[in-house]
Amino acid sequence: MESAIPLHLKTERTRHKRVPDDYQPPYPSFVARYKPAVSRVVMAYFGVQYRGAAPNAATEALAEIARRFGAASGPSHWDRARYLDQAGYETIISVAYWNDIARFDTWFEPAREAWTGQQREDLGTFIEVLRPTVARHETLFSSPDRPEGVAAIADGMSGEVQEHAYWGGMRDRIPLSQTDAMAPGSAPELIRDGARLRVKAHDNLCLIRSGQDWSDTEASERELYLDDVEPVLREGMDFLRDDGLAIGCYANRYMRVLAVDGSVSEKSYGQSWWKSLAALERWAESHPTHVRIFGAAMKYLSTLGPSARLRLYHEVTVAAADEQFFEYLNCHQKTGMLAAVETTGA
Repeated sequence: MESAIPLHLKTERTRHKRVPDDYQPPYPSFVARYKPAVSRVVMAYFGVQYRGAAPNAATEALAEIARRFGAASGPSHWDRARYLDQAGYETIISVAYWNDIARFDTWFEPAREAWTGQQREDLGTFIEVLRPTVARHETLFSSPDRPEGVAAIADGMSGEVQEHAYWGGMRDRIPLSQTDAMAPGSAPELIRDGARLRVKAHDNLCLIRSGQDWSDTEASERELYLDDVEPVLREGMDFLRDDGLAIGCYANRYMRVLAVDGSVSEKSYGQSWWKSLAALERWAESHPTHVRIFGAAMKYLSTLGPSARLRLYHEVTVAAADEQFFEYLNCHQKTGMLAAVETTGA
C-alpha cells in the first residue's frame, strides 16, 4: 500500500490526516505519478460559446486551436468536450495539459492573442488556465490502465494508495495539505481590457474535474448506470450549475467528451470552480445532491462488485493566486469565473 503523496513531496506533518496510519481502504484506487523533475503542470481550457447552430467562426476557431496544439511547444495531451450551459449556449471546450512550464509560456501568448484577441461573429471565446505546483494538485483513478485529463501527461500510475474511500481523502492526497489549510483569499475582481474581461480570482481557488467512462460496460451494467446513476449525477451537476454560488461553487459544467471525429463519446466529466477546497468538501460530505450521488454510486458498485466496468477518476487543484488566468471575450455574464465577479458586485 502506497501513500498518494510521492516520497519526494513528503514532509513532516503539522496538519493531521483524517485516518490513522493503519487505515485499509475497502477497494483499490490509484493516483498519477509524475517524474520528480516535474515541478508544475498546466491545465488550459479554451472555450467557445454560441446559440443554436454552430457558426462558421466556431468551426474555424476549433480547427485553429487544434492546429496550435499540434505545433512546437504544444501540449503533451488535450481533449475536447461539450455542454449546453444555463443560459442556453452551446459550449465546446478544448482542454490542454503541459508538464513543462517553459514550453507552455513559449506557446501561450500567440495562442491567447489568436483566441481572445479578435472579435468573431456570433461567437464568444474564453481561456481558463491553472499552472499549479504539483504540491497543490491530486488525482484519483478507479483503474490504473486508462489515464484521463492531466494524468495523461504523468510518468505512470501508482500502486494501490491508502488515502481514499473516506471523507477528507481528497485533501489528504494533496501534498500541501501536510502543512497548509489552503484557506481562500479575498473576493475575485473584474479587470476590463477593451472588449476582453479578465478575472483576478484569489489565493487557493479550487478546480475539480471528475469523470465517468462507461464505454467498457455491457448491456445490463450500462442500463444500470444510465438509468439509476447518471440521472442522479446530472441532478447534482445541474444544482451546482444553477444554484452553486450560494455554497461556494462559482461555476459548474457537466461535459460530454467528444471523440476525435467530433462525435459524442461514452465519457463525461463535471468541471467546476470553487471558492475553496473546504467548500467542495462540504458539498461532497453533506449536501443532499451529493449524498444522493454517493448513494446511487455505492448501490451500483455494491450490486456489481468487482465485475463493474465503469471507470471513475478525478483531478483536484488548489491554485495560488499567481497560478491562475481567466479571460473572456463576448461571453455572457455567467460564463465560468465571470459568475464569481458578478456576485461580488464588480
